[in-house]
Parts: sequence; structure tokens; C-alpha cells
Amino acid sequence: MNLDLTGKNAVVCGSTQGIGKAAAMELAALGASVTLIARNEQALRHVWTELHHSPHQLHHFMAVDFNHPQELKKKIDEFVAKHSVHILVNNTGGPPAGQAIDSKPEEFIHAFSNHLICNQLLVQAVVPSMKSEKYGRIINIISTSVKIPLRGLGVSNTIRGAVANWSKTLSVELAPFGITVNNVLPGATMTGRLEGLIRTKADNLEKSFDEVRNEMIQEIPALRFAEPHEVAAAVAFLSSPAASYINGINLPVDGGRTGSL
Repeated sequence: MNLDLTGKNAVVCGSTQGIGKAAAMELAALGASVTLIARNEQALRHVWTELHHSPHQLHHFMAVDFNHPQELKKKIDEFVAKHSVHILVNNTGGPPAGQAIDSKPEEFIHAFSNHLICNQLLVQAVVPSMKSEKYGRIINIISTSVKIPLRGLGVSNTIRGAVANWSKTLSVELAPFGITVNNVLPGATMTGRLEGLIRTKADNLEKSFDEVRNEMIQEIPALRFAEPHEVAAAVAFLSSPAASYINGINLPVDGGRTGSL
């Protein structure tokens, strides 16, 4: 099985923590040159030092806030003018918890911009070089909510569904050029976001953090939360030559929790 990413350039969003960071580390370990994208330049520099470095790898980082899409467009356009991109990992922190009925219209607009619009800008920037290189892997880290909506995540459920359908549409359009577009759907993964969601739920239910945590674990057949590196392994495989004929799928990495095929 060919998992070698030597000579490939990957752009990984949200890569200073959690799943994004784990994906960047895994891609670098397989030989890719990785460009990290996140808001915090100091954190980016720190993660850059942690990446696997070899003579054939040249890693970069790009400090940019997805709250400013035009700034993102400017920076990614400048980057692709000098570098080819073979792999794009779209990964953005999810919207705050809350019911859809209680959410303000501007919350949906903000999340739509952060997720779908920024993803679109990145894809439009990198696809020309993917076409010329005859190799492209676009992986969107979304959520199992695209299969079964999650309670208390109204805005997130809505926007994640939009991104999933956008992705499926792109997979059909780009397949003739050797470019695949797939979604990785993490289940409950031990990240800062999950901790925040547990705390919010605990406050709303007037329960302790541990009570809510244990209740969530009991809903997972594997009886544990995922670790970021386990989700990153799926991202790395879909980025590899071995996954060349896998296109347009939603891949849950959830320990069996999602109650659908």
C-alpha cells in the first residue's frame, strides 16, 4: 500500500491544536511538506518546530483569521503563486452550542462564512495546481452530524450539512482531474472543543462535568472518546496515493456511535 507523501505539499487549516494539529503531524510523518494555517502566529511557530523535518521537506505557516475571508484569499493566493498544493485539509472550529430555534440569523451567517465560504476560497486557490500536478486530495473535517444531527448543536448541524453537500458536489466536478474530495466525520474526540461542549451541557443540566462525560461515553460502542491522532490517521490515508479511487464519501471516525450506515 502506497502511503508515501514525499514530494507532496499539504495545506492544513486549524493546525495549532486538536485534530488539525494531529493531521499536520501525520502528513509530515508520511513525507509531505506542510503549510500550517491558524490565527495564532506564536502557536504556529511552536507546531512548526514539532513537525517531522527531513532534507526533502519544506514546511511553512500562515497566520490568518477566518473571520476575515478576504485576508485569507489574499494570503492563499500569494502562497499558491509560488508553491503547488497537492493536499488541502479544511478544518475550522465549530460554532457554539445552542438550539437552532434560539439562534440568531447572524450566527448562521457567521458560521457559513467561516466554514463554507473560507473552504471555497481555499479550494479555488489550490485546485489549479492540483490539476497541473494531476494529483489532488481535498479533505474536509466536519462532523457525524451530517448523518444524524446532534442535539444542542443547531447552527453546527446546519452548516456542517451545507459543507457536506458542497463537498459531494465538488467531488463530481473535480474527479476527472485526478482530484478527490472527501469528508472525515469525527465523533466525540478529546479536544478543547469537546471539553467546552461537555461543560456547557453540564451547566445546562446542572450536572457535574464527569457525570456528563461518562453519560456521553456510554453512548459510544467503543466506550471511550477518540484521540485526535486516530482521526488524523483517516485524513492521512485519504491524502495518500492508496486512496486514489475513494471519492465523495463521508467517513465517520466515531467508535461506532453514529446510528446509521
